[in-house]
Amino acid sequence: MKLKPQDVMLALKLSLSNGADGYVPLSNSLGISVSEIHAGVKRLTDARLLVPGTKRIRRQLLRELLLHGVAYVFPAHLGAVVRGMPTAWAAPPFGGKIVGGAQLPPVWPDPEGEVQGEALEPLYKSAPAAARRDPALYDLLALVDAFRIGRARERSIAAEGITERLSYHAAA
Repeated sequence: MKLKPQDVMLALKLSLSNGADGYVPLSNSLGISVSEIHAGVKRLTDARLLVPGTKRIRRQLLRELLLHGVAYVFPAHLGAVVRGMPTAWAAPPFGGKIVGGAQLPPVWPDPEGEVQGEALEPLYKSAPAAARRDPALYDLLALVDAFRIGRARERSIAAEGITERLSYHAAA
C-alpha cells in the first residue's frame, strides 16, 4: 500500500499531538473522513512512520520523508494567478526570510484567501481549511510546500523549520 497525500497531512497533524487524538477529532480537524483517517493510520503504520498499535509518529523517519522524498512523491507546480492562502516561502514560518521581488507569492487557491498569488495545489484539498483551524499544522504544511516547489535556499530554511518543529513537539 503506498502513501497518499492526505497521509502526509495526517502524519504532520499526529506529530503535533503525539498521537493522542481520536479518529473523529482528527477527521474534524483535517476535513478527512473517519474511514480515510483509519486507512491513513494503516498506511502510515505499513510505511513504518507510526509506532505499531499507536498513533505516535516516528519523527526521525517522518523528517527523512519530508526532507528527501516528498518533492518527488508529491511534486507540485505553480499555476495561474488566483486569490488564496500563502504557502511555502510566503507563509508565516519563513518570517520574511525570502523576498520574492516582483514574483507573486505561492498560494493555495482558496475563496477565503486574502492574498493574490500563483496557484499551488495543496498537498490535500482540505489543507487550507485545516491550516486555518491549526496554525502549527499550517506552518508544517507550508514548510512541506517549500520542498515541493522551492529552490535550494527555500529548502534549506524549510529543513531547519521542520527539524525544529518535529524536535520541539517530540519534547512536548
